[in-house]
Amino acid sequence: MSPLNTIHLHRIFDYLDKNGNGFVSVDDLMLLLERIGINVKRVELEQLVGKTTLDSIDFLFFYQSLMIKGNNNDDIVYKVEGEDEILERDLREAFRVFDLNEDGFISCEELQIALSKLGLWDERCGQDCKHMIGVYDSNSDGLLDFDEFKDMMLLTFQT
Repeated sequence: MSPLNTIHLHRIFDYLDKNGNGFVSVDDLMLLLERIGINVKRVELEQLVGKTTLDSIDFLFFYQSLMIKGNNNDDIVYKVEGEDEILERDLREAFRVFDLNEDGFISCEELQIALSKLGLWDERCGQDCKHMIGVYDSNSDGLLDFDEFKDMMLLTFQT
């Protein structure tokens, strides 16, 4: 199970859509990103989003567009100069959001806290937390290091 699957993304969207009009504004996205420790300028986010509000489908597409598309098949692969370096930097930034004590590992407790901040945690997730880590914990130490986190993110979001 991925920390951010479609169900979770819909829950995030519903959380951000406070007035229930079916749209999330760029300002709402900025608040969410700031809340999880990612600072972005409004102009940059507007350019990335391409509009001032997103419906739920646009929100899912926006999220997916942030992830690397393609795999080793004949799928379309979007390449940008310096993409690998950008991806590595973005993954390290995301890792720091979860590695709350900055020890270089994500524990079950840290995962729970980060998911709570995103509004994705409920009591049913308690056992899933250990499972989420266990799926990608290649050395079976009960923690995710950066390389394991990176593998999880790249495998989870490939199409």
